[in-house]
Amino acid sequence: MDIIGEDYSDANLYEQRWEGRSFVRCDFTDADMRGLVTSNCTFTDCVFDRTDLGESSHTASAFRSCKFTRAVLGDAVFRSCTWLGSVFMDCAMRPITVEETDLTLVGLSGAVLPKASLRGLRLREANLEQADLREADLRDADLTGARLLGCRLAGADLRGARLDADGLAQASLRGARVDLGTAVAFAGAHGLRVD
Repeated sequence: MDIIGEDYSDANLYEQRWEGRSFVRCDFTDADMRGLVTSNCTFTDCVFDRTDLGESSHTASAFRSCKFTRAVLGDAVFRSCTWLGSVFMDCAMRPITVEETDLTLVGLSGAVLPKASLRGLRLREANLEQADLREADLRDADLTGARLLGCRLAGADLRGARLDADGLAQASLRGARVDLGTAVAFAGAHGLRVD
């Protein structure tokens, strides 16, 4: 079922169950989507402005190039989903569960996610500038090409994570846990010569 350009502003979609639906350029501004359950749904270029997605659950659903502004995502669960190219601004995201989800090119600038579990996630070329990821679990995460200027990673677990030199030079990593390879790359990114 393809739904294109539909206006769901202020809609009450509380605890609905959607499976295999496709939404393109739909507007969910101020919609009540608490407890919504989606499976194999696709949202493309949709707007979630002040949308309440608290306690919602999403499995194998795609949110592509969507805009989330001041949305509520507390207690939401995303499993085997993709947020490819979506942007999150001033959203309430704690606590949130994100597992086996592709966050490539996602915009999480300024996101507040301390102690979040982002283990093994693909965050390639994500915008994490000024994000608060203190004590986050980023083990085995792919942060290749991610923008980390001012990103707070103090106390984060980065063992097995893939970061490039720019990310290592730009992020605040004091007290972060890293493996030996990342420690050597960090030294190199800060101009040290390791002999």
